[in-house]
Amino acid sequence: MLLGQPFFQEKSIFSLQNKHVHGSSIIETPNGDLLACWFYGSGERTANDVLIQGSRLKKGGEIWESVFEMADTPGLPDCNPVLWVDKKNKLWLFWIAVRANRWENSMLRYRTSTNYMKKGAPQWAWQDDIILKPGDTFADAIQSGFDRYVDEPMWAEYALPYAKLIVEAAKDPEKRQKGWMTRIHPISLNSGRILLPLYSDGYNVSIVAISDNLGKNWKASNPIVGLGPIQPTLIPKKDGSIVAYMRDSGLEPKRILKSISKDSGETWSFATDTPIPNPSSSVEVLGLKNGHWIMACNDTEEGRHQMAILLSTDEGTSWLWKRYIGQAPKNSNISFSYPSLIQSSNGLIHISYSFKTDEGKTIQHSSFNEDWITVETR
Repeated sequence: MLLGQPFFQEKSIFSLQNKHVHGSSIIETPNGDLLACWFYGSGERTANDVLIQGSRLKKGGEIWESVFEMADTPGLPDCNPVLWVDKKNKLWLFWIAVRANRWENSMLRYRTSTNYMKKGAPQWAWQDDIILKPGDTFADAIQSGFDRYVDEPMWAEYALPYAKLIVEAAKDPEKRQKGWMTRIHPISLNSGRILLPLYSDGYNVSIVAISDNLGKNWKASNPIVGLGPIQPTLIPKKDGSIVAYMRDSGLEPKRILKSISKDSGETWSFATDTPIPNPSSSVEVLGLKNGHWIMACNDTEEGRHQMAILLSTDEGTSWLWKRYIGQAPKNSNISFSYPSLIQSSNGLIHISYSFKTDEGKTIQHSSFNEDWITVETR
């Protein structure tokens, strides 16, 4: 790769196959390897054979290793894995075990390893569950968010208004403590605080799990309230605020949603639409070493048949550059979805994502540089 020259390379982590593979996460290890994981099985929450798999691409290598098991809760679906390496080079795997085959009953789990840079699966040293305890302020924040910003949506004669149903559920201490699900990488602030973005299909809102002691204990932020803001991806700004971009699981028009925290993730503004279309599909935003931001998303309301990489040089005020990882006709069975983004130590950007065709499914890995994004729009 020549400095200043566009670079793009893609490969499948494993061959196309017929099982359901989805929800990947990718990281770089301290020795320069890439490690990826995803969930695999005959379905999602209703398929009890679903487990977490992974693979490794050695530094300088061209072929991903044979697939290995990363986690399995026997008899329950294991989904939505997230990999992360903390400031002390400890590897974390966050995921959910789905109880009673319902997303809203999911248990948030994690494993850690300090021995993960050899061939094959990491050697796990610790495993536990994270049980958050959102207090009464959880319900208060949802109530005030809907009261202030929402002219009652999603209403029917035979049902209580949507907002009232959510607020009533938010008052239930038992419901508040379950069903928080992973999807996107955590971030670490300059203070050392860890922010793990989470969401609930039960409440159709998001929260952030906060740790100020390297993951020993976790507390819940106030919720990110809106009309279906889920699967948040977090990015800090130079002024110290934190932006959350989210999948739109609410009403039309379908747009990527945005919320801001000015207190290190404790509280969040009401989620509002950005101009970027979203077909109710996951997105991720990444801050590059030069201060620019990139976003991977399905930039259409019509489906997951195209995956775009957007580039911003002004912290998300505008996204002036766009390049497609993949595009297909909207009526085809080809899809690109659920991106996971990192920038490796050599400056390359890496994305893993779910790729589906009529021939089968895989997790795709692409690597590129910023020049590849901007070359067509210079």
